[in-house]
Amino acid sequence: MNNHGYAIVLEKTTSGWSAYVPDLDGCIAAGGTQEETRQLIHGAIAFHLKGMIEDGDPIPEPHSIVEYAPLAS
Repeated sequence: MNNHGYAIVLEKTTSGWSAYVPDLDGCIAAGGTQEETRQLIHGAIAFHLKGMIEDGDPIPEPHSIVEYAPLAS
């Protein structure tokens, strides 16, 4: 289990940035800059969780872990 919160994946696109949350199916955001996209995905998480609560759906525990592999030399 991940006690730090939900993992967020940010990806560079041809027109800006996109983000998604692996533990929250369908929770996505896109923006022109990395910072804008970070702000949008945080808002999307809050909106997504609020909707799940209103619908009576269980809130999933964060379980994804982000790790970086070293670049091959």
